[in-house]
Amino acid sequence: MWFVPEEALDVTRNAVFAAGAGRIGRYERCSWYTAGTGTFLAREGADPAIGEMGKEERVPELRVETVVPAERAAAVVRALVDAHPYEEVAFELYAIVDAER
Repeated sequence: MWFVPEEALDVTRNAVFAAGAGRIGRYERCSWYTAGTGTFLAREGADPAIGEMGKEERVPELRVETVVPAERAAAVVRALVDAHPYEEVAFELYAIVDAER
């Protein structure tokens, strides 16, 4: 799961998919996203891609979710960080247990 401005959605999705994310069975490029508002205040020494230092910003962003095999997690995170326009990328990884049917 990561947060991204809409204009960088396809770039970040393409990067994580190329690194091995988004595969469920016989399907590829699986993801889900929704719109929201991100907030942040850049402190001294930051180099914000959006806004200015010392001023709290509110920006439209998308929350994007996909699946990542554990063995591909490091490569997927690196691809996301490299493709993302923000200086600091907000992302989370959740472990999921595969339930037997």
